Amino acid sequence: MRQQMIFARREFKYLLTRQQQQIILSAMRPYMVPDEYAHSSIRNLYLDTPEFHLIRRSLEAPVYKEKLRIRSYGRAREEEPVFVELKKKYRSGVYKRRIFLPQDEALACLEGAAPWPRTQIAREIAYSSRFYQTLSPMVFLSYERDAYHARDDESFRVTFDTQIRFRREYLTLDSEPWGAPILGPDQVLMELKVSGGFPLWMARVLSEQQLFKVSFSKYGTAYQRMPESSGGVSHYA
Repeated sequence: MRQQMIFARREFKYLLTRQQQQIILSAMRPYMVPDEYAHSSIRNLYLDTPEFHLIRRSLEAPVYKEKLRIRSYGRAREEEPVFVELKKKYRSGVYKRRIFLPQDEALACLEGAAPWPRTQIAREIAYSSRFYQTLSPMVFLSYERDAYHARDDESFRVTFDTQIRFRREYLTLDSEPWGAPILGPDQVLMELKVSGGFPLWMARVLSEQQLFKVSFSKYGTAYQRMPESSGGVSHYA
């Protein structure tokens, strides 16, 4: 699954307590199994302009929005491969396209110091990079993820993210995941990733626990907590 380069699906997010997470995990047991990479320590470098144009526009909730990031699963040194991802959202649909490059080469491509690979996905990422002109890593964001997929349909996935942290300094994936926390110690972010509808058993447990989908952006929440965005927090919240 981790080597998949193109995704098209819908994503629904829920904020849970640790107790609710255990109840959902218990309900999942007959229907779901751990993903191929059951646990990941995910690190991201979010790319943006110096004025944070991408995330400010995203927080305005437009019909279409996009994000660019560099992602690794665990610590990645400069020469180790990472994913360069272009994530687009149109209405409730999420479309993600990514390529696999050494971290130093990926940064060189973004800076215009090296050519992008000659693939369709790379051309799309290069176009977005040129469109925004002044993109560079602006935020490091990390979290611990546990992932599951349905026994009979791998397109239905459930992930639980904890220890979500961000920072503005030391922007490299070759680092420990330290930074300011986004969630409280008893909070878990659950994401349901579907290409169709929810299974009935999941709809039932969500109803029983009175859980409702939320609009939650990790990068957006990080931006709103930055001191330099304080003038815009009330506008976007």
